[in-house]
Amino acid sequence: MQASRWRMKLFSGNANPQLADEIARYLGIPVGDARVSRFSDGEISCAIHESVRGVDVFVVQPTCTPVNENLMELLIMIDAFRRASATRINAVIPYYGYARQDRKSRARDPITAKLVSNLIVQAGAQRVVAVDLHATQIQGFYDIPVDHLPGVPTLAEYFKTKGLEEDAVIVSPDVGGVTRARDLATKLRAPLAIVDKRRPAPNVSEIMNVIGEVKDKSVIIVDDIIDTAGTVCTAAEVMMEKGARDVYTCCTHAVFSGPALDRLSRAPLKEIVITNTIPIDESKKLPNMTILSIAPLVGEAILRIHEDLEVSKLFEE
Repeated sequence: MQASRWRMKLFSGNANPQLADEIARYLGIPVGDARVSRFSDGEISCAIHESVRGVDVFVVQPTCTPVNENLMELLIMIDAFRRASATRINAVIPYYGYARQDRKSRARDPITAKLVSNLIVQAGAQRVVAVDLHATQIQGFYDIPVDHLPGVPTLAEYFKTKGLEEDAVIVSPDVGGVTRARDLATKLRAPLAIVDKRRPAPNVSEIMNVIGEVKDKSVIIVDDIIDTAGTVCTAAEVMMEKGARDVYTCCTHAVFSGPALDRLSRAPLKEIVITNTIPIDESKKLPNMTILSIAPLVGEAILRIHEDLEVSKLFEE
């Protein structure tokens, strides 16, 4: 499929330029000439070195660590394109920072995911493209179109190449992730199991039960985010205690903060499968880690958005 590419331009902030390069190669266009730098006092400077007047602009900028710096870069770039008379500005946010602050769980809590949506819209974005939002209701925080791209299809295609379908069990590490796990289980035609986590009293060790049969099976623990890796590593240990043959884990967003890498390196995991929504430093790559590219998924979505075609067709079986 070839687009009218003289009307579309792709730009990147500093958060994940490698992913932007891969998306641009998929689309067959160069990454636009823009530079985001810092003044000596730390303020962000954005310079767009080519015309975007009348252009459908796509800005690739995940708001990963450092979250506030990358979010501010995105806002400033959107504002620059708006003032430069771009026809439409599409914020492509492979990883949506603050997505876990999507509701008030205690009195006087902020709903920061909603605040971020307000900032993006006020800056001038007219569409948002996000991958695997932690809370799907964030789509409703916007009064502009939001294209939500699930990460499961990319993960499923990889596991199909491993030939695990017949002996695999898909495990959700908590009740909140059941929908995602069921989606992967459906695509792999595998049964589903759920980890039930309970804390009987404050400061008492967590008790974990498994709902489903994992004995003598290849277990695939799926989540949207691996942050400190406590949940997934504990779940992997429980799977082995329950008689699993081997354990894989996969996620869309590899945040890997705090003790994550140390935990993952010690956990009984045969393979850790992640995507490149967040850039992974060489120092964070473990020997049993596989990184999948979401560039084809995002690139095809961009192409369909630009040509006013259905994005949902990407996910239909």
